[in-house]
Amino acid sequence: MKVNMVSAINNALDLAMAEKEEVVLLGEDIGKDGGVFRATDGLQAKYGEGRVMDTPLAESVILGASIGMAMSGLHPVPEIQFAGFMLMGFGQLANHAARYRSRTRSKFEVPMVVRTPISGGVRTLEHHSDSPEALYSHLGGLTVVIPATPYDAKGLMIKALHMRDPVIFLEPTKLYRLFKQEIPDEMYEVEIGKANLVKEGNDLTIVTYGTMLSVVNEVVEKKNLSADVLDLRTINPLDEKSILDSVKKTGKVLIVHEAPLGFGPGAEIAARIAEKAIFELDAPIMRVGSNSFPYPFPGYENYYIPNALKVSKAVDKLLST
Repeated sequence: MKVNMVSAINNALDLAMAEKEEVVLLGEDIGKDGGVFRATDGLQAKYGEGRVMDTPLAESVILGASIGMAMSGLHPVPEIQFAGFMLMGFGQLANHAARYRSRTRSKFEVPMVVRTPISGGVRTLEHHSDSPEALYSHLGGLTVVIPATPYDAKGLMIKALHMRDPVIFLEPTKLYRLFKQEIPDEMYEVEIGKANLVKEGNDLTIVTYGTMLSVVNEVVEKKNLSADVLDLRTINPLDEKSILDSVKKTGKVLIVHEAPLGFGPGAEIAARIAEKAIFELDAPIMRVGSNSFPYPFPGYENYYIPNALKVSKAVDKLLST
C-alpha cells in the first residue's frame, strides 16, 4: 500500500493492538477525533474506549498514568499533542520512566512508547515546533526515535512496541503528509539503533535525520554529489559505527539537523568523530542547524530552519577545504 507517514503510524498501531491486548492508547482527543493529526483515527471505534482512551488536558497525568500502566503489565502508547507540552510531564519521564529498570535492578520494566509531533515548517504557534531530541537523549534509560519516511515510521513503531523499555517516538509534523511511500501491508520491524545509508558516495559524508533528510537529498541530487547520506533514524542509541565507517571512507563530514546547534545532537556526533576518527579527516567537521534561541513566530521560521541553500553553502565550503 502507498501511504503517508501519519497513515503508516496508524497502521502500525492497528497491527500492534490486534497482536497484543496489552497495547493501549491514551491522550487528548485521540478517541472519537483520532488525535490532532488523526494518527489514531478509527482505532477507538475498532478496539473500544477501554483501549483507546481520551484523557484530560494534563500531560504529567498522561505520562504518569502510562508509567503505572506499564509497570502493571500493559503496554501504553501515550500521545502528547505537541512536543513543547511534553515538558509538563518531563519529571515523570526523567525521574521514573527512565530510571525504574535501574532503580529496581530490572524487577520492574516500563514498556511504553510516547508519541509526539516535533519540528517546524508548518507555521504553527509557540510550543508546537520544538525539536527536543537532545533533552531526552541525555537521559539514560530512554530510547529516542525519529523516522524520516513512512516505511521507517511503521517499522520503527512496531519495533518500539516489541521492546520492554520506554521509547520516545518523535514524529516530524512536516513529514506527516509531505509524501507517500509504498510499504508492506503486514507487520515488519526496522532496527532501532541502526542508521540507514540512503545514498553512497566518496567525497563527503552527510549525517542527518527527520525533516532534514529530504533537504539533504535535494541538495545532493541538485549538485550531483558523490556523498554518503546517513539517516540516523535513532538519536539514542546512536549508530556510531556507521558514522565512523563512512567518515573514515570519505574524510569529510557535514552534520545537518533542525534542532538548535548549541548542545544539540550534532555536537555529540562531532565529538565522537573527533575522538575516534580525527586522523582520517581531511577537513574540519561542519554542522548546519537552527539558531540557539526559542522557535520564532511563523513569519520568521523559514529564516530559522536550515534549508537547501544553507546546506548547499556548507557543502561548497567543506569540499573546497
